[in-house]
Amino acid sequence: MAPDRESAESLDDRATTPAAQADGGVDAAAGTGASTGSGAASGTGGAPGSSAPLDDEEMPLSDHIEEMVRRLGIVLILMAIVSGIVFPFGERIINFLWYAILPQTNDAAPRLYEPLALILARLKVSTLAGFVIALPMFVYQTYRFMRPGLYPRERKYYLAAVPTSLVLATIGVLFAFFLILPAIFTYFLTYTEPVAAIAFSLTDTFGLIVLLMGTFALIFQIPLFIMLAIMMGLTTRVWLTDRRLYFWGAFAGIAFLFSPDPTGMAPILVAVTMIGLFEGTLFLLKWTGN
Repeated sequence: MAPDRESAESLDDRATTPAAQADGGVDAAAGTGASTGSGAASGTGGAPGSSAPLDDEEMPLSDHIEEMVRRLGIVLILMAIVSGIVFPFGERIINFLWYAILPQTNDAAPRLYEPLALILARLKVSTLAGFVIALPMFVYQTYRFMRPGLYPRERKYYLAAVPTSLVLATIGVLFAFFLILPAIFTYFLTYTEPVAAIAFSLTDTFGLIVLLMGTFALIFQIPLFIMLAIMMGLTTRVWLTDRRLYFWGAFAGIAFLFSPDPTGMAPILVAVTMIGLFEGTLFLLKWTGN
């Protein structure tokens, strides 16, 4: 009888053990599920700080291109409107710029060598005005294009750049008007007068004036681009400082490649200005500790 009782007890133990294991497994699973749930909750709470901006949505490439073209069209339309408003006053602006930059002599009077020279000069000066006014609109439309992918802090920086762009462009035009253009034409006259009399063609001379004014309006955007890139985390001041010689070389190459002046005077002034703006911005950031 004892062996039968022992076998019965062993059968009871075998039946009880799986049940206990099952209960323990359920409790363990419940504990794991609870910890997982709490972890998920904490992860969800921290997600907004590390996830993409709320407005960021997936869009087909064709939609991006269409939106980009539409926003560039807005910039061009504004530029055309401003140019059309300025065009009737083009002759007055030409006379003002011409005699403010060139020497006050009869030899400096503009010469017309083609019938459309005056109309083309008026188009150039009106286009320059439209370009300067359209620069902040270009920055704003760039912001609108990138807005869904920007965080609120980055949006604030970008919006602040819109009026700053207009201020910097105006400073660039004035810098060219008061310093660069008088220096360049003084150099040209000093270089040429001992050899021959100068006949100032309206087309070529005023084309150079407008080109340099527009160039310096664009060059003076360098501090804005640097600060935006640093504030948005695209680069750092230290990274730019360590690679300053590469930027110097790039500035000099761009200045000499696109300058219309074969003597080298204009590209040197353009390159020096670009390098000065670059270094001045880095110094300002270092001095302010940002």
